[in-house]
Amino acid sequence: MKILVTGASGFIGSFIVEEALRRGFETWAAMRRSSSRQFLTDERIHFIELNLDDQAQLEAQLRDKQFDYVVHAAGVTKCLDSRDFYRINTEGTKHLVRALLAVKMPLKKLVYLSSLSVFGAIREQQPYEDIRETDAPHPNTEYGRSKREAERWLDESLECRGLPYVILRPTGVYGPRERDYFMMAKSIKQHSDFAVGFSRQDITFVYVQDVVQAVFLACEKGLPGRRYFLSDGQVYQSSTFSDLIRKELGNPWWIRVTAPIWLLRIITLFGDVMGHLTGKVTALNNDKYHILKQRNWRCDIQPAIDELGYRPQYTLEQGVPLTIQWYKENGWL
Repeated sequence: MKILVTGASGFIGSFIVEEALRRGFETWAAMRRSSSRQFLTDERIHFIELNLDDQAQLEAQLRDKQFDYVVHAAGVTKCLDSRDFYRINTEGTKHLVRALLAVKMPLKKLVYLSSLSVFGAIREQQPYEDIRETDAPHPNTEYGRSKREAERWLDESLECRGLPYVILRPTGVYGPRERDYFMMAKSIKQHSDFAVGFSRQDITFVYVQDVVQAVFLACEKGLPGRRYFLSDGQVYQSSTFSDLIRKELGNPWWIRVTAPIWLLRIITLFGDVMGHLTGKVTALNNDKYHILKQRNWRCDIQPAIDELGYRPQYTLEQGVPLTIQWYKENGWL
C-alpha cells in the first residue's frame, strides 16, 4: 500500500509519516523545497515536492504516481495576510483534489485534516453542550472560515461526487514538536501565565498520537463523506493545561494574570499592527482573540468512536508529561 502525506514536515504530518512507516506503507512525504526535514530522517521515506498553488503543476507532479491513500495535512494556522488562509487552506485543497481527479488517482481514501474551528462560538449558553455535526457552522476566525470553505467545496462540488474523502475535525492538538502550546510552557517556566475572560471556559484537547490513530482508522473504516470530531473525550477548565505544565516543570513560582476580554482585544489589535510592521506573525493576533474569547470547545466524538473504533489513549494528565519531557530532552525548555 502506498500513502501520500501532504504537510509532512509539519507537527501532525511528521507523526503521520512515522506511523505509516511503522505500519509498512510505502510512504511519500509531500513538502515544499524550503521545508525542514528535521523530523523526517528515516531513509525509507520517499520525498515529493508538490506545489499546491498551481493545479497544472500538481497534475504534472502526480501524473506518474499512484497512491492508495492521501492524507491532506498541509495548511496554515497563522498568516499576516488573511488572504493567505484561503490561498493555502481552501484553494490549495481544491488544487490538490482536482489534480488527483485529473490524473485519475485510484484512491481508496482521501483524509482531510480540518478543525473544530470550523464551528466557531456556538452553544455558548451555560451549561455548555457538545458541538455536534448537525450544528450549523459559524466560524469566527479566518483560519476556521478557510477550513470551512474547503469542507463545503468537498461536500457540495459536483467534481467531488464519488470521491472517497473523510474529514477529521480535531480540537486543540498538542504534543512533542508542537510550537503554540510550547509558548505557554516557555511562559510558565519564565514565571507567568495568561488567561482571558472571567466566565467559565470549557476546553478540549487531543494528543497528537490520538489524531494519528484517527487518521489510519479513517483510512480503514471511514465512510466516504463523513466528518468526525476528535478530542480525548474529556472536558477541562482553562487553567488545567497550565497547571499540569507547571507541575511538570517543578512548580516554579508564577504570576497568573486573567485579563478581561476588552483588554485582549486591545492587545491583539496591537499585535496585528506589529506583525504587519515587522513582517512576523505575533502569537496574539486577531484570530487568537476570537479563539481565546470563545467559551465552549466541547465536541461530540461519539460518531468517531462508533464508526471508526476511535479510542483516545491520552488524557491531558498522560500527554502533558510526555510533551514536556520531549521539550526538555530536545533543548526547547
